[in-house]
Amino acid sequence: MTLAIDSPVPAFELPSTSGDLFRLTSAQGKHIVLYFYPKDDTPGCTLEGQGFTQHAADFAKANTVVLGISRDDIVSHNKFKAKYGFSFELLADVDEKVCQLFDVIKEKNMYGRKVMGIERSTFLIDRQGVLRKEWRKVKVDGHVEEVLEAARALG
Repeated sequence: MTLAIDSPVPAFELPSTSGDLFRLTSAQGKHIVLYFYPKDDTPGCTLEGQGFTQHAADFAKANTVVLGISRDDIVSHNKFKAKYGFSFELLADVDEKVCQLFDVIKEKNMYGRKVMGIERSTFLIDRQGVLRKEWRKVKVDGHVEEVLEAARALG
């Protein structure tokens, strides 16, 4: 089952770098950017996280919470977040439950080998918990700004 645009996102919870479980329901009243990335402390993932951090105040003004998700564990996430000073929480989806919900696990080619991994993807959920926009096969350049404009457009 893949989530459709304009449909409610099922409630989920994941361990967060805040030390608490993040619950989707706890963020109601704010828009949510969920961005899925392949691996902590890799070049593209670092640039994407830095982009969201550079625009943290703009997302806050747009009443939007940014959350990064990968299959790395909380220990790895905490190191990654601290190393680059990210302004948002990272969620650990080690058993891929939320990755499966958003259908971001895809076959990828890594150094000539086929592997299953996260396809860089971003989802914008409105304050009522409804999926409003998705970006798949994301290229990092200009992506954060595009997501910010979409969040602002939600009002």
